[in-house]
Amino acid sequence: MTDESLETGQSTPATSDRSIPAVAVVDAQSPGNVGTVARAMKNFGFEDLLVVDPPELDPDGEAYGFAGHAREDILPNATELSFDELVEQYHTIGCTAVTNEDDRSHVRFPFSTPAELAKRLPTVESPTAIVFGRERVGLTNEELARIDELCSIPASAEYPVLNLGQAATVTLYELRTLTLEADETQLPDLERVRAPEETLERLYEQWGALLSELNHPEEKQPKTMRMVRRVYGRADLTEREASTLLGVLRRATERPDLHATGRPKRRDRSDERDT
Repeated sequence: MTDESLETGQSTPATSDRSIPAVAVVDAQSPGNVGTVARAMKNFGFEDLLVVDPPELDPDGEAYGFAGHAREDILPNATELSFDELVEQYHTIGCTAVTNEDDRSHVRFPFSTPAELAKRLPTVESPTAIVFGRERVGLTNEELARIDELCSIPASAEYPVLNLGQAATVTLYELRTLTLEADETQLPDLERVRAPEETLERLYEQWGALLSELNHPEEKQPKTMRMVRRVYGRADLTEREASTLLGVLRRATERPDLHATGRPKRRDRSDERDT
């Protein structure tokens, strides 16, 4: 936690043009809960952790043990504040698994899903905090009544309740577009590794040659080729995959079984008869 927050009891909200929300944890039941949320923040590019009535976050305890690399920055820089300060200084979004059915009660209604929030939050021009409650009971009705808006993760109606770490991970994953550009993730650029069109066209030409060699009915070849093109189109073949398939098709088109003996080899089906 920052020295300033411990000495004054005040948090320093971000400037009004900050686009990355803070993440707040209210009354965590164990240090491990806070560490798990901090790790999810680190995974998806969030930096500002706010804690309300936290347990002791001992650098040698489970909070830091559960936090992974977040123990190097997010946890040590966490800001402690009161719930009053949280709702006064931030546009708050409370996360809850249990919602009201309709607008007859506005304590847990209306709500947005995390995916919907990801599209809308860039238009919010005030410091924003995603607020998570306690491991067992979440945020109370009294707390939710003071929060600006609600977020709920779609889940099975039979058992929609996630534990705190799961809820934070799912929510922050959906909101990662607020923090990470596509080239900032560990994933490769699929456009860069996709096979060039000229390689794919050679692959299709080789398929056509194989169909002719196999005496595939001429009237069926255009439809078959469309199906082949659709399959490969959905697969987004890499250049190496396309080149390998092209080599296999060329070999098949040359019909080495015919050239070796003058006629196709008969398949030994003795094993099949025995089974």
